[in-house]
Amino acid sequence: MKLPRNLSGEDLVKALKNLGYQTTRQAGSHVRLTTQQMGEHHVTIPNHSFLRIGTLSSILSSVAEHFKISRSEIFEKIFGRIK
Repeated sequence: MKLPRNLSGEDLVKALKNLGYQTTRQAGSHVRLTTQQMGEHHVTIPNHSFLRIGTLSSILSSVAEHFKISRSEIFEKIFGRIK
């Protein structure tokens, strides 16, 4: 799975809402999202124009671990079919 190089923090926040995440607070350029599905889980997204690959990878790994599915499956759920 190749991660997108041009994904913004705002785009990721919108995409994670498909998994039940909601914005709980924002401090400066960082947005905190929380979901109650399968237990409570928090993730912090930097609201930058482009997310670094390592940052995006770490966020997707954290979300995948919480939902107990692979990173590829998370990516497919929030962004659609992998090409």
